[in-house]
Amino acid sequence: MTDQNINAQAARPRRLSPLAVTIVIVVALILGFLAAAAVITEVLWYRQVDFLPVLTTQWIAAASMFVIGFLGLAVPVFFAIDIAYRKRPVYARLTAQLDRYQELFEPLRRLVKWALPILVGLFGGFAAAANWQRALLWLNSENTGEKDAQFGLDVSFFMFDLPMLQSIVAFASAVVLLSLIAGVATSYLYGGISFSGRDVRVSKATRIQAAILATVYLLLQAVSLWLDQYRALTGTEGLRTGAMFQDVHALIPGKQILAGIAIIIAVLFLVTAFTGKWRLPVIGTALFLVSSIVLGMGYPWAVQQFQVQPDEKSLESEYIQRNIDATRTAYGIDSVKTERYDAVTDAEPGALRNDAATTANIRIIDPEVVSPTFAQLEQIKQYYQFPKSLNVDRYEIDGKIEDTVSAIRDIDIRDQTGWYNRTLVYTHGYGLVAAYGNQRSAGGEPVFLESGIPSSGKLGKFEPRVYFGLNSPAYSIVGGERKKSIELDFPADAESTAEAVVDDAVPADEADAAAVPEVTAEEQAATDAAEEAADEAAAAEAEKQNMTTFSGDGGPKLDNLFTKLIYALKFQDMEVLLSGAVVDGSQVLYDRNPVDRVKKVAPYLTIDDSPYSSVVDGRIVWIIDGYTTSADYPYSEMTDMNAALVDSVDRERNPLPKPINYIRNSVKATVDAYDGSIKLYAWDAEDPLLKSWGKIFPGTLSSVSEMSGELMSHVRYPSDLFKVQRAMLGEYHVTTPDAFYSAEDKWRTPNDPVASSQAAAQKFLQPPYYLTLAAGAKADPNYSIYSTYIPAAEGETARDILTGYLAANSNAGTEAGKVSDEYGSLKLLTLPKSNSIPGPGQVQNSFTTDSKVSNLLNILRQGETDVISGNLLTLPVGGGLLYVQPVYVQAKTGTSFPILQKVLVSFGDQIAFEDTLDGALDALFNGDSGAHAGDGDVVVDENEPADESEAPADDKESGSTGGGSGAAMSLDDALKQMQTAFKDRDAAMKKGDWAAYGVADEKVKVALEAALAAE
Repeated sequence: MTDQNINAQAARPRRLSPLAVTIVIVVALILGFLAAAAVITEVLWYRQVDFLPVLTTQWIAAASMFVIGFLGLAVPVFFAIDIAYRKRPVYARLTAQLDRYQELFEPLRRLVKWALPILVGLFGGFAAAANWQRALLWLNSENTGEKDAQFGLDVSFFMFDLPMLQSIVAFASAVVLLSLIAGVATSYLYGGISFSGRDVRVSKATRIQAAILATVYLLLQAVSLWLDQYRALTGTEGLRTGAMFQDVHALIPGKQILAGIAIIIAVLFLVTAFTGKWRLPVIGTALFLVSSIVLGMGYPWAVQQFQVQPDEKSLESEYIQRNIDATRTAYGIDSVKTERYDAVTDAEPGALRNDAATTANIRIIDPEVVSPTFAQLEQIKQYYQFPKSLNVDRYEIDGKIEDTVSAIRDIDIRDQTGWYNRTLVYTHGYGLVAAYGNQRSAGGEPVFLESGIPSSGKLGKFEPRVYFGLNSPAYSIVGGERKKSIELDFPADAESTAEAVVDDAVPADEADAAAVPEVTAEEQAATDAAEEAADEAAAAEAEKQNMTTFSGDGGPKLDNLFTKLIYALKFQDMEVLLSGAVVDGSQVLYDRNPVDRVKKVAPYLTIDDSPYSSVVDGRIVWIIDGYTTSADYPYSEMTDMNAALVDSVDRERNPLPKPINYIRNSVKATVDAYDGSIKLYAWDAEDPLLKSWGKIFPGTLSSVSEMSGELMSHVRYPSDLFKVQRAMLGEYHVTTPDAFYSAEDKWRTPNDPVASSQAAAQKFLQPPYYLTLAAGAKADPNYSIYSTYIPAAEGETARDILTGYLAANSNAGTEAGKVSDEYGSLKLLTLPKSNSIPGPGQVQNSFTTDSKVSNLLNILRQGETDVISGNLLTLPVGGGLLYVQPVYVQAKTGTSFPILQKVLVSFGDQIAFEDTLDGALDALFNGDSGAHAGDGDVVVDENEPADESEAPADDKESGSTGGGSGAAMSLDDALKQMQTAFKDRDAAMKKGDWAAYGVADEKVKVALEAALAAE
């Protein structure tokens, strides 16, 4: 083969093989189908929940911004390259090296000319599309009616206009700079710019193009500098957020002067485009850079060092006041009511007589501890589960408002392996379980007011099925026109049959007294056969499962082959397409977490991560709080919202910082647990951010007037908002600049003493608690959320004494469509500095070191149990502050769940540790507290004598219930008796014999008292 043929063959382009072409086509089709499936299923989901405009608005806005960003960057870069090439010198003298570069580049010139603008245009498009929310807010901005303290502009300018204007200027500056670079590079490559020794030759066309682009760039920098003066009002570089003395008297004037200098230099560059003389603009640019250093850095530094620091407190006073006022307004803490609370520390008899309404609702059931107890007593089957953290709610029971601890019995499919079971059978949870917050059974378990399967109790009839929960499967296929239901509803209850037999049986004493006719052998045999058949039928019935078919409108329907195909692609399960169980009318439920559902239909909201479920109007609904936030409120202090939310309960928060300086609880959302329907209520209709979003997504927000009275009765003040506000009030309860500057009264939230003892390596803040309490001397009890404060100093100077008590009224009322005037009101009780009130850490330390308490706890630990300290509650009652802590025990082996065993209380420096809250309060207040803990925190077991007078006198004196005198026992005998009682209690627990469990638990208490007496 000749060299010519070889070269010709090498030059001939290689063709792709048919196999390669086929693979490329198949891959492209698969990716196309997957993309189409993702898009179509999103459309079907939004259409089903009736929020399709939210999706289309987002897509249209993002697409429009992408097009603007793409064209806005690609077109100028393209023309910069094209003009530089077309206006290149025809007879340019090139160096040898540049000539080689041109030869290499020339074959690729046309490709680069188009590809480079497209590539940078894509980056510009994606950057612009990411700002669709900012653009829509700017176009639909609402005035706030508030003026900033420096420029007198409406605050909406800083929250809506300024961020968008700065984004536009920054984008335009990037476009001009890239166009300038692309044009200069092209001109250099084709001889428009050449170097000869120290001389630089620039062609006329290149000069005009570069000078015009430089003029535009400098004009944009002038605009940017002018806008930067407004941005100083949200800057965090000074003593506080906002423009301080240095900013007002040095930085802001410097920005204005620099903007003027930039305009002058821009004019010089424009003149250069016609005169060809570069000296003046070059000198001007150098002077501009020097001026930027002097005016932007040097002068402000000099003012700070030589004028502010020697007299900082006086000079910054005005600007600190601006920061205080703006911060309190932006965080909604400007209307907090501050009240001096001269707390006493002496526990006098009858001190709680005037606080009976509060003490009656003291919650002794800890929602962070009793989840395993709920699971043991109410989970029923392994395919159900309860969340780790339960809800604190309230219901009207027999005409009285009761604080409750509740949770949904959610589905758990972790042990299910087959697609059929995971998708078609185990589709939903069942029921809401609720217990009194202030009661316990004789054995220490919660007293349930709603429990069981089927659900029964005090909450009336309601739809118990939970298809939309926090742990629902990724997707389920439900409903449809089937001959036989295949969705597991709940396990069949064989106890009802047994109960019926017991109810119909003749009592033993009556049977003995009655005349019993003789029965023949044949009749007896027939009776025995009938009873055996009944037993077999009952056993067979017990093995059955109650099935159901979803009848709501909860998801898109799989009513044709195409829909089945796209969902098979979405979930990558071909069973969706192939299974015969997917019939006409079947619906696919997905995106079922209530928090995720609200996030999708309201993408502008920051969602509270602690939704709670309540029975409302015959349905289980999730109630979710949504916040509008901003980081652009002038002079308001910036904080990291995610950091403010971390405490001993919420430890796993988003680690990424979320800076904010404005927050409103603008939306209350509900998600129906049965059909997943979503409602968004405009809770704060005056919020300017929500007003703007209401214009962007019209028709998506409902008025508060549409809320039912029952829903209103379960609305509460959101915990995340309260956490942010308490963090800010720790410093901003001080309203005078002098005291604020000195930080002489700065507070912080105490560490959770319980969490610290369990995880000594990490210290977590004590979470806020929901309780019914009266915040203040003359306040009425209300369902509230509260937290405490201690001095902010840490280390050796730290003092764990109470300085403040913050409570927010969480009772929205019970009237349909009307929010109580008192809802959301913040009350801050300030404690006297002259009388040290122990803080949570001190109280917990006192509990641990008290000899009687420690002896009791050590004895409890000597058995086969662990001791768990519950939440340490603080209540302003009796003219002082009462601490209440439930103490739980849990078996180390076998069936293990926490049982409420004891109650610790403290008032001042006095402590009591008893079996019941009533007993502890009476012991604490010298035999008579003057109040009782509601209906009693112990439910007497049926096996105990109704009248204690029937017990022998010596037994009553010794504290025994019949096991001998505990005082006469040795310590070893008492411990042996306790171990036996523990074993009996565990055995009764495993059998589910709660009557025997209560008896054994009483024996444990008797042995414990005997051990203490012996020691």
